[in-house]
This record gives sequence, C-alpha cells and structure tokens, in this order.
Amino acid sequence: MKKAFMILLILAVLTAAGFGSVKVVQASVEKSVIEYLINEKNIPEDQIVFSESFIANLPGDKNWMVSIRLKDDAKTYYYYRSSGKIVLESYTESGVEYVQ
Repeated sequence: MKKAFMILLILAVLTAAGFGSVKVVQASVEKSVIEYLINEKNIPEDQIVFSESFIANLPGDKNWMVSIRLKDDAKTYYYYRSSGKIVLESYTESGVEYVQ
C-alpha cells in the first residue's frame, strides 16, 4: 500500500512539474512579445487588447506562439521567439491566414 501511494505521489509531482514548466515557457514568450511590441514597434500598451500564449504544435521555437489583437485592427497576429528575437509568423484577416 505504501509503495502504491509513493508511486502515485511521484507521478503527481512529475505531472505538476511538467505542466508548470509549460506554463512558465508560455508566460515568458508572451511577456517577451508584449515587451517587443511596446519597446521596438512603439505600440502603446493600451492598444494591445488581447494576448494569449499557446502551444502551436509546430517544429522548434514555433511551438510556443502568442496571438495578439490590437485596438482598431481586424487582424490577429501570431508571434514566436527564436534565438532571443521576436518573429511575426503569420496573421489572419477575415479568416484567411497570411504567412510571413
């Protein structure tokens, strides 16, 4: 009984650690993208009305994407971080995707 409990406890800790590490990476990429837009592209923070990080199931750095919506802009932009740089991967407009 003790062994089964210990195995379940170890599995729970490993699962929580894996989930936690994914959330940390997502939050880090999202923060980097927002800072890039504000500092490099000179977009005021109040113009960013939506940002969400997600797993894109793409190879390499593109796996960690951030979607961005700007005030008075119908497009949704998709960014990722590669080698410390922020890259615009694509954007959608009226349901059509345009890859950069």
